Amino acid sequence: MSMTDPIADMLTRIRNAGKARMKRVDVPASKMKLGITKILSREKYIANFKYLSDDRQGIIRIYLRYLDGGQHLIKGLKRVSTPGLRVYVPKARVPRVRSGVGLAVISTSRGLMTDSEARQQGLGGEVVCQIW
Repeated sequence: MSMTDPIADMLTRIRNAGKARMKRVDVPASKMKLGITKILSREKYIANFKYLSDDRQGIIRIYLRYLDGGQHLIKGLKRVSTPGLRVYVPKARVPRVRSGVGLAVISTSRGLMTDSEARQQGLGGEVVCQIW
């Protein structure tokens, strides 16, 4: 069965694993998903990740991060640009998520980056998702 929005599937898997208090979650790999995972790791929203190669497309194993009380560190994940409705923003309108507490993942001509990095470099692009 083909999947129409693999990035939304990845975000849903992370959201569901966090609610179930799982230590890790496996996601089918792609370059875009790997880029999003690297941003999540760099910004400390997840503990770690590994890329596992198999005979097909590979698997990204994401190790989730929790607060001391056992609550999932990621409060919300939202897919902004979907296959049916792409959302592009110019450099002047790059969104701030929760007044700068969260982050938006922007796909620019120089690759995936956070909203603050896009603002610093003066780039716009496709708003992939928001995390807070």
